[in-house]
Amino acid sequence: MNVHTARTDRTLRTDRASRAVRTPRHPVEERPFIVIWEATRACPLACLHCRAEAQLARDPAELDGADARRLMDQIASFGKPSPLFVITGGDPFQRADLTDLVAYGTELGLRIAVSPSGTPTLTRANLQAVQQAGAVALSLSLDGSTAARHDSFRGVPGVYDLTLDGWRTARELGLKVQINTTVSRHSLHDLADIAAVVKREGAMIWSGFILVPTGRGEQLDALSAAEVEDVLHFLYDCGAVMATKTTEGHHFRRVALQRAAMDRHGERPATGPLHATLTARATELGLFEGARRSVRRPPMDVGSGRGFVFVSHTGEVHPSGFLPLSAGNVKNHPLPDIYRGSALFTSLRDPSLLEGKCGRCEFNTVCGGSRSRAYAMTGRTLAADPWCAYEPARL
Repeated sequence: MNVHTARTDRTLRTDRASRAVRTPRHPVEERPFIVIWEATRACPLACLHCRAEAQLARDPAELDGADARRLMDQIASFGKPSPLFVITGGDPFQRADLTDLVAYGTELGLRIAVSPSGTPTLTRANLQAVQQAGAVALSLSLDGSTAARHDSFRGVPGVYDLTLDGWRTARELGLKVQINTTVSRHSLHDLADIAAVVKREGAMIWSGFILVPTGRGEQLDALSAAEVEDVLHFLYDCGAVMATKTTEGHHFRRVALQRAAMDRHGERPATGPLHATLTARATELGLFEGARRSVRRPPMDVGSGRGFVFVSHTGEVHPSGFLPLSAGNVKNHPLPDIYRGSALFTSLRDPSLLEGKCGRCEFNTVCGGSRSRAYAMTGRTLAADPWCAYEPARL
């Protein structure tokens, strides 16, 4: 599949201006748009893709409550408006002090979201507690359209029902809900059905997590670049009926730019057989009924170390949770210093250092490829993203 379009130059000139892709309000070299903290790796699930290779018991080396408060102080020091602060895991509800930490961060002026697992801790009481403490959003994972499919991926029976119950409860309480779906061989042909569940239940946004083969995910069958391209176009199509985004699918921004230009001219992309299959199934399910352009949410131009930072359960600072290289530890150095000045982070913010076709690509200032996937599959952070099908026009 040749995904190059002759409209590339015009796309770059016009669609940035028309906001087909959003950019953070503040320079990403100065402050992140989002900070994710892995509060714990403790989790009773056995998910096939887990980057953290979660375990049942909490690690004694985790950041304790005082460490976590100092971390939030450091995040607040980036200035107003503060970065979005996401508390994830493992399962953050495994921490007894989670509610207290949410309340502390809220008092500092942080916007806080919580990303729990679909476990027995996902109760109305726990959700109500974090909401009353100040959390504004929740993210949950849905990796299958049925209990059988989702639970087989998560490794524990009953997770699908717990997730749906928690999802509905969170919406009743007024929490914004993001639904995350790992795009892997397991879910590839189920994506239209998963999208139908998301549309039916309602969510602030549906995010496609394009698999990075790290942690347990190394054991999963790889996708092809052409399949990923078809998924990105399908997610763009779904954007007409629900807000969509990607994680580690940075080339979704390139697709959004290309498709916005094509849409204005009544053109269709040259997609492959997977896109045709997903589109046919989505049409059969009535997914695109009520489609309207006003629903579409332009993707945000952030990436590993470039508007995005991940702090591990022990305080190590990574450009992404899927990129296991540390630039320092918040116990020893302030997060703003690490983010702004470390060699790892500054290199990831320089598109002129990108290698291969990512280095030649005319979209590399708005995409840049997945640095996590490049590292996982080549051992080099600046290598070309192996799962991008686009052939750059720039030689």
